[in-house]
Amino acid sequence: MTHVFHRNPRQALPMAVGGQGIELIDSNGKRYLDASGGAAVSCLGHGHPRVIEAIQRQVQTLAYAHTSFFTTEPAEALAATLAEAAPGDLNHVYFVSGGSEAVEAALKLARQYFVETGQGTRRHFIARRQSYHGNTLGALAIGGNAWRREPFLPLLVPAHHVSPCYAYRDQAAGETGTQYAQRLADELEAKILELGPDSVAAFVAETVVGATAGAVPPVADYLKRIRAVCDKYGVLLILDEVMSGMGRTGHLFACAEDGVVPDIVTIAKGLGAGYQPIGATLCTDRIYDAIVGGSGFFQHGHTYIGHATACAAALAVQRTIAEEGLLANVLARGEQLRARLREALGAHPNLGDVRGRGLFVGVEFVADRASKATLDPALKTHARLKAAAMQQGLLVYPMGGTVDGVHGDHVLLAPPFICTEADIERIVARFVAAVGEVLPAQRAA
Repeated sequence: MTHVFHRNPRQALPMAVGGQGIELIDSNGKRYLDASGGAAVSCLGHGHPRVIEAIQRQVQTLAYAHTSFFTTEPAEALAATLAEAAPGDLNHVYFVSGGSEAVEAALKLARQYFVETGQGTRRHFIARRQSYHGNTLGALAIGGNAWRREPFLPLLVPAHHVSPCYAYRDQAAGETGTQYAQRLADELEAKILELGPDSVAAFVAETVVGATAGAVPPVADYLKRIRAVCDKYGVLLILDEVMSGMGRTGHLFACAEDGVVPDIVTIAKGLGAGYQPIGATLCTDRIYDAIVGGSGFFQHGHTYIGHATACAAALAVQRTIAEEGLLANVLARGEQLRARLREALGAHPNLGDVRGRGLFVGVEFVADRASKATLDPALKTHARLKAAAMQQGLLVYPMGGTVDGVHGDHVLLAPPFICTEADIERIVARFVAAVGEVLPAQRAA
């Protein structure tokens, strides 16, 4: 009987005992290709000597000092590195311990900005249906995944949701990407007007939608049009790059590809690559200056913010990505992965869509390709695909409820940035074998 309260207590899990490169090893000696980086976390794979050395060196020097008393060298160096790489004037970095904390900090920072600037009526947050922003109560409140929210609705502050940018399912026949983007921007504007422009604080969106819909990128100039609507009404734009940021799409900040600078951006997962728990919230000069010139105090905090060892690990991760030119590899291997998946599964009757950016790839499965009808949720196809993949020695990140929180199945692939061409071929071969076991083409036809 285990004393660990696992997230799924009924499930017996193998014991992970080691990791090497893009592989994890269990207590029976079985090796698994980590094709999802856990949950798009382990971007440098496992056992990276440079990161391990940085952690050891920092622990021997100073493991932790509370930020109400001190700053530390690794925190200052990491913040400078991130600010230099971030688009626009996202020059101020607030360190936390993970993605949900980063989103909580973003929400509080947005609210406090308006309080500090005499706009205390701005209290509403707008996000998108089928979004996911974390599991703390504030992050869950703005998230748009009905299944995750439902048990906790009495505890959640009110939030408002508009349509996602989900071209595979929602872009109309004959509608161009630009027209679709404008339709969604018009919907956001209508929601702002409905709530009252002076009462809306921020619009929150994942730059590339992650877990709940499977690596769904924005179309055309969607984010530019959203940015314009926010600017028109003085609404802050918060982009959640907890999963898609820190190089996962081939750009350190995913929004750089869209030519958009948010007011606040959240990062985590790939920031520390899983070697230490760390996340961050970055904001522009305008927001930072409002706090400094107002109360002079951000009314928020956690015990482990700015943790010296976590910052040292993340700094080593970011320097490795930059100095080894890994973003170029992410772009090249991502193109290879999507192309090989389309080639290997293109004729399969249950393949709906292969999408994504960089090494952030989603594969959506359907019951019928022509109508895009979803598979029966009772079949739990996504869970069966995960189990079949593990039997093949492959780790993938599946999810059900892709379309509305109940219907739809997809698998997210997010391999480490260090993947080689041969690694991608091995990942595709094992994934195709798992799909063939769960969804035999001859039975599905």
